[in-house]
Amino acid sequence: MSSWPASNWTAPAEFVILGFSGWPQGLRLLLFAFLLPLYLATLAGNLLILGLAVAEPALHTPMYFFLGALSAVEVAYTLVLTPRMLAGFLLPPAGLAVARATCAAQMGLFVALGGAECLLLAAMALDRYLAICRPLYYPQLMSTGLCWGLLASCCAGGSLLALGLTTAIFQLPFCQGGLVNHVFCDLPAVLLLACGDRQLQERVLLAACLLLLVLPLALILLSYTRVLVVILGVGGSAGRRKAFNTVASHLTVAVLHYGCATAMYARPLSSRSLEEDKLVSLIYINLTPLLYPAIYTLRNRDVQGALQRVLSGRTPGTIHQADGN
Repeated sequence: MSSWPASNWTAPAEFVILGFSGWPQGLRLLLFAFLLPLYLATLAGNLLILGLAVAEPALHTPMYFFLGALSAVEVAYTLVLTPRMLAGFLLPPAGLAVARATCAAQMGLFVALGGAECLLLAAMALDRYLAICRPLYYPQLMSTGLCWGLLASCCAGGSLLALGLTTAIFQLPFCQGGLVNHVFCDLPAVLLLACGDRQLQERVLLAACLLLLVLPLALILLSYTRVLVVILGVGGSAGRRKAFNTVASHLTVAVLHYGCATAMYARPLSSRSLEEDKLVSLIYINLTPLLYPAIYTLRNRDVQGALQRVLSGRTPGTIHQADGN
């Protein structure tokens, strides 16, 4: 329960995003100059992967279907968060006022896109499990219809969770002036402004973390453990190396994503420092989305070959669906 009297509980018409407005101006300008190129590189890298997955016939396989979908989600995620984060380095000391509806929309889009990404990574693990552990049945099991069904389920799951969490938080009264000590309307930062009993909302947030972080990560680890056992037991050295590189790149992305998300959201509000959360946000908003295209393109010969063919104008070859990367 809040110590503020009930007479001060309000439903503010707007929130104020403080961002990094309290930092020294020179440091803010330096970070802006450093992070702006990362933002542009993130957009370019993910758009490149998405474009190759759509335009290159050799990449019209389930694995690259999901990789293209993941890149599309990352582009949207970056566009929702990064421009406001960059603007936070240029804000006046009073911060930036945003309408209540804008704050709720930003929170909802963030949760929807983040939730879809969590589920997509699990779908990618399922695809690799079927491709390597059930190769004879893989073309029939991982059909085009199933791929689109899994993608739709991931997006629907993230959207439903976003609607529930955002509605639950914005139904609360607020009693601390609507000052959001973060770079965007993040769930914990806004929830900390709420008055009254917010235990239900905290439990819902932790349950959502369990649903989107712990369970998919457990599925991913189990799938790739089985995949590694199969890789080590069968096939030639070249095939093992190719499959192992695919698993390694997917696991790296999963660890980065779930590690940052768990550090940010799988904690009670009482143990949070919003200043520390803002610093961590610099990593998961700027660096993690940039590493995805870097990992997939640097370690992926199929994507590299497709890019070379596009640049040289050559006719693409074919790739085997079940071989992976």
